[in-house]
Amino acid sequence: MADPFDFSGKSALVTGAASGIGAATARWLDAHGVARLVLIDRDDAALDTLDLACESERVAGDVSDPALWAGLSLASLDHAVVNAGVSSGGPIAECDFAEWRRVMAVNLDGAFLSLQAVMRAMTGGGSIVVSASVSGVKAEPGTAAYGASKAALMQLAKVAAKEGAPQGFRVNAIAPGGVDTPIWDQTPFFRDLVAEHGGDRDAAMKAMAAMATPLGRYASADEIAAQIGFLLSDAAATITGAVLVSDGGYSL
Repeated sequence: MADPFDFSGKSALVTGAASGIGAATARWLDAHGVARLVLIDRDDAALDTLDLACESERVAGDVSDPALWAGLSLASLDHAVVNAGVSSGGPIAECDFAEWRRVMAVNLDGAFLSLQAVMRAMTGGGSIVVSASVSGVKAEPGTAAYGASKAALMQLAKVAAKEGAPQGFRVNAIAPGGVDTPIWDQTPFFRDLVAEHGGDRDAAMKAMAAMATPLGRYASADEIAAQIGFLLSDAAATITGAVLVSDGGYSL
């Protein structure tokens, strides 16, 4: 019986690949035999530090820029992880419109352009995973821009799944809850929590997870990468248009 997690001979695109879930997913695919990776991130220095055995094309650029996609060759692509995103926080009444647009540009416009390019390239079928968030499922104060962008991503993934099925490719979304990634360091709440714990980031992360989830823990980037790998793999061959909520019970 063939190993459903064997990606030998396959090629994959990962956006937001320089750190966090994107970098962990690139490493997971590499460990499972993928032949070629196309990795995109604005942080070219961090992108260059990824230690991978497979062939890789590393592209520094903004996923919300149509010119980036116009200049890329994605021929014979088998899989894609639409993962690039930015965080934001603040009440609606105080949110500057430029900040709203910044979040939508990367999280939603960038995902649309990524999906459009990938769906045009996947002529032989394949699988796509879009990185959403539990913030798109459960409302919390101060998450308007981020939560709205992620809720829209879930619907975008479902529409893409329905449009892609006749061409033989699957599209799913993953909606993590708290994950220990650098995106937390951009949020004022977490920076304040770190300060409350004397600058100890790990202690702040554990305290936040204990407050927020029934399981009392957040996921690691590697754990989310493995779940993305499952959705990409043949083990999920009949799953499309689904949203896998991986939040330690936070949304219950």
